[in-house]
Amino acid sequence: NCNSLHTNAYDEAVTTPTEESVRRALAIQLIINREWGLAMNENPLQGSYIIDELTDLLEEAVLIEFERISERGGVLGAMETGYQRGRIQDESMLYEQRKHDGSLPLIGVNTFRPPHADEEGQPAPVVELARATEQEKQSQLDRVHGFRARHEDAADEALASLRHAATSGGNVFAVLMDAARVCSLEQITEAFFEVGGAYRRNV
Repeated sequence: NCNSLHTNAYDEAVTTPTEESVRRALAIQLIINREWGLAMNENPLQGSYIIDELTDLLEEAVLIEFERISERGGVLGAMETGYQRGRIQDESMLYEQRKHDGSLPLIGVNTFRPPHADEEGQPAPVVELARATEQEKQSQLDRVHGFRARHEDAADEALASLRHAATSGGNVFAVLMDAARVCSLEQITEAFFEVGGAYRRNV
């Protein structure tokens, strides 16, 4: 919540007074004050108008989107015409446009940027990626193989129930939860592919 963010930002700035930590602490406060709209309302969680209004607006937007998908023949029908893909692309384009023209202020991105952000020759920040070692990969494979060997008999029965539920219109989720206890993700995926096939978008 707002109080915990404020406390964490204050503690970080006081206990580790480096330039980076101070900027991070200040950025948290700026995000709360300038990006988080609820900070502009008094007592937003105590029965105020803003929470009910935002909830109603979100519900209305979701229902409108559901109706648009239904008009296109449901999820699969809409995918055939590229509706979802187009909507995602349009929203991404709008977001990038607003970010670049400044109409959508983002702390540290297009406003309140670091003092040297616009200078040429500044090295890009290096982000170290965490990658698994070959030993860790093999250890994970060994655990999966051991899991499948221990539940081989139960897995066959669970997968058969899963295929039956998927083809008969039963409660797939309930059977899926049981199958997940004795089957690997690969086994479950292959079982669905066997009865339903793999989706391929028509181009």
